Amino acid sequence: MSSEAPLSGKTAIVTGASSGIGRAIAETLGGAGAHVFLSGRTASAMEASAKTIAEAGGKAEGVVADMRDPAQVRGLVDRAVEATGRLDILVNNAGVSFPAPILEGDPEQWRTMLETNLLGLLVGCQAGVLAMRACGAEGHIVNISSIAAQRPDSGVYGSTKHAVNAISATLRGELEEDPIRVVNVMPGAIATNFARNFDPAFVQGFVKMAGLDIEVKAGERLPDEVFEKLSESLKQLLGDPDDVAQAVLYAVTQPIHVNIADIVVRPPKQLNL
Repeated sequence: MSSEAPLSGKTAIVTGASSGIGRAIAETLGGAGAHVFLSGRTASAMEASAKTIAEAGGKAEGVVADMRDPAQVRGLVDRAVEATGRLDILVNNAGVSFPAPILEGDPEQWRTMLETNLLGLLVGCQAGVLAMRACGAEGHIVNISSIAAQRPDSGVYGSTKHAVNAISATLRGELEEDPIRVVNVMPGAIATNFARNFDPAFVQGFVKMAGLDIEVKAGERLPDEVFEKLSESLKQLLGDPDDVAQAVLYAVTQPIHVNIADIVVRPPKQLNL
């Protein structure tokens, strides 16, 4: 890895890095020189990303963790700091959506969204800031929200993302005297397995529009090649995870006196998901 890489010498953590946006962010930060700690639930996927980063000359480690458990979130931050002596970038990307109407919703699914999308993010923010202060880093906390936060009727999932926006804005105010920036990123519809809990018929429609013959089953992940094809053939409707990753890279490579507060990344045509 060239010493000229913009993130050379920096340590980054990316949660929800097993696939989709999180994986793209991790590989992009690693390619820019950061020592990346990927966190997720699928070890094999993170190992593949770590290999990709290493082949590009970077460093990366995968950590299997459940972001709903505060102890595991703090342990993830501790592991990165113990290994490298610092923390410069924390990307709170882990998230989940169960899009059922409120009157048909499952309280346990609501709990999963609240604990993953909010509790894990809050604990990550707190632990990340403490670590950055301890090592004197000019740091960045990046919270992955959603354009669902821009709509007043975006359901329980959208409610968690409205809360993420409020948390980001509040934390930004608390850190005005620190050399730590808070970046709130709101992706639109992106071609990832995030939609695995959506109505299979809805997802099947996109698969057919892309000219693919693959059966969609509720809760099951689709192969990566499906999303590569979707990104190529439905650029007007679905963004690419790399688009979000490039936005994150842009924000975290700005001088620390530049406060990039909110970024919306969406395809030309908007889907209300």
